[in-house]
Amino acid sequence: MKEIYFYSLANCTTCQKAKRRLDYHRITVTEYRDLKEEPLSTEEIKKLAKMLGGAENLFSRRSVKFRELGLRDKELSENEMLDLMAGEYTFLKRPILVMNDKAIAGFFEKFFDEFVKSAKRELRIY
Repeated sequence: MKEIYFYSLANCTTCQKAKRRLDYHRITVTEYRDLKEEPLSTEEIKKLAKMLGGAENLFSRRSVKFRELGLRDKELSENEMLDLMAGEYTFLKRPILVMNDKAIAGFFEKFFDEFVKSAKRELRIY
């Protein structure tokens, strides 16, 4: 079975753009999840970080909290990033798209489209 998960925020315009790209590619999402309404567990965050090649690929340095906490000049360890993401959803890059055992976090149309096309071929979605 093809499992496709889309984690986002309802009012995030970037997430809405990504959703439109999924519609364009005719991707049927198995589960939509609002990161604010249903935060990810620590275990889910660790699993996503592993899928993405490390916490730094899931961690958002653009969040307001990142600036408020003065983290710009601080070198964060993998565990510190995981703890921050588990404690506050705004530290997660978004949207997050998971197609079976592969994931992408954040939205840059070119990379997002390449990821979706590649995953569609692997999952044999036509």
